[in-house]
Amino acid sequence: MSGHNKWSSIKHKKGAADAKRGKIFSKIIKEITVAARAGGGDPETNPALRTAITKAKSENMPKDNIERALKKGTGELGGADYVELTYEGYGPGGVAILIEALTDNKNRTAADIRSIFSKHGGNLGETGCVSYLFQRKGIITFDAANYSEDQILEAALEAGAEDVSGSDDEIEVVTSPDDFFVVSDALEAAGYTSERSEVAMVPEVTVSLDDETTAKALRLIERIDDNEDVKSVSTNLDIPDDFDPDSIG
Repeated sequence: MSGHNKWSSIKHKKGAADAKRGKIFSKIIKEITVAARAGGGDPETNPALRTAITKAKSENMPKDNIERALKKGTGELGGADYVELTYEGYGPGGVAILIEALTDNKNRTAADIRSIFSKHGGNLGETGCVSYLFQRKGIITFDAANYSEDQILEAALEAGAEDVSGSDDEIEVVTSPDDFFVVSDALEAAGYTSERSEVAMVPEVTVSLDDETTAKALRLIERIDDNEDVKSVSTNLDIPDDFDPDSIG
């Protein structure tokens, strides 16, 4: 399982446990608003919007919230103007961290991100310092308690997926960004209900660290992800399947 998706799994579980749903919804609302403003309010003709709405549904966001965000994006309701930014840096142990943000105040966000890196043993880097280590991919995950890897493998590859891998908890399907919806729709039509689905930056190669440094790196990543302007955080850290999320603190 990719480093990115293992972190996504940990974040998903901690988010549910820590009652962070409001913050997660707020971030997705920004994504929907920006996507609708840039490409129109029809998800069938706006892939970025459809991706954001898919993420909203994966997080069980109420339909009213989605519709309100759409109206902000299309101008039917007032709302702030957001710009998309990317930050790159290194965490404890030299792990690569790639951040995508949506903000209405670039100076505030840059200062916040720089401060988080500094306080948690990381370094904010120059543009391009780590982005070459990642590729944008479609990621669809399924609960391993509900389906076997062989079931998902056959259906996913037939639909055009690039790879399928599994752990004790999850089965992960990887697609090209262009094939994401084709594969996702095919799996749904075949009766397989995903836990999460998104288009994200995935590391080509991961790095392993000792447990203590892994916990420190994830503590930094979690603090970054908690920032209200951060859309997503990707890392090339290899997180063991038996890693204890509670050790992050």
